[in-house]
Amino acid sequence: MKSLPVDEALAACSKTGYDCVELALLPGYHADPAKLAGDDRKRLRDSLAENRLRVAGLMENLLLLAEEQQHLANLERLKLACELARELAPVRPPLIETILGGKPADWEATRDRMIERLAAWAKVAAAQKVVLAIKGHVSNAAHLSEHVVALVKAVGSPWLKAAYDYSHFELRGLGLAESLRTLLPHTVFIHVKDTQGEAGKFQFLLPGAGKTDYAAYFKLLAELGYQGDVVVEVSGQIHSKPDYEPLVAARKSYESLAPALEKSGARRKKPSR
Repeated sequence: MKSLPVDEALAACSKTGYDCVELALLPGYHADPAKLAGDDRKRLRDSLAENRLRVAGLMENLLLLAEEQQHLANLERLKLACELARELAPVRPPLIETILGGKPADWEATRDRMIERLAAWAKVAAAQKVVLAIKGHVSNAAHLSEHVVALVKAVGSPWLKAAYDYSHFELRGLGLAESLRTLLPHTVFIHVKDTQGEAGKFQFLLPGAGKTDYAAYFKLLAELGYQGDVVVEVSGQIHSKPDYEPLVAARKSYESLAPALEKSGARRKKPSR
């Protein structure tokens, strides 16, 4: 919802029926912590409270294998993100989630360096007591569920966890149950969106526009004991199109997911706000 004033965006999410939101911290977005001043942070906090919305996560896009100067800048940016998380919700700060970058063919060659860099990221998160959740991506070095598990285990920090997004594993030919059972023990956050195509050529879609059976998905989450949030991600492949309408996208996504959740028999926990 980059094109909307933040108050309008939050009000629309609340009216549609969402319980929580994710705020993008990328440059040019409402919640970029490098640009969001103190008064604006207070207004954002107040708007969230007025619309009875909780912040489930803060989205970053930090490339793990960047050159040293950019790595140091990423550490500073991560620190700013953690500080914003604590300002928005001091008692229960939202997590920071990010992809990692790199290329699929380079997984084996870059794995050790990724672990070293992630350990540095985890130290920043630990100092602020904010969880960092890393996400596998179909086009990144960590592109399989077991890759993300390997990184989380190798770092071994309670402040480094996983974000799960089935769309990326679907494009890699992995089944929902297979990838979810592998990653869920380490998962604290879930993105949902659909896909079409395959790993080399694909298009991300809104939830419900693809083949994912969300009733089965929610049922499996309940059976496996997942207690976290499930958050719609609208890909840049969608929101960059000239005819994109954010309010329509929010409504269509909700109308696909809410009935599926009810059909699944899983309990939707309405959080206190």
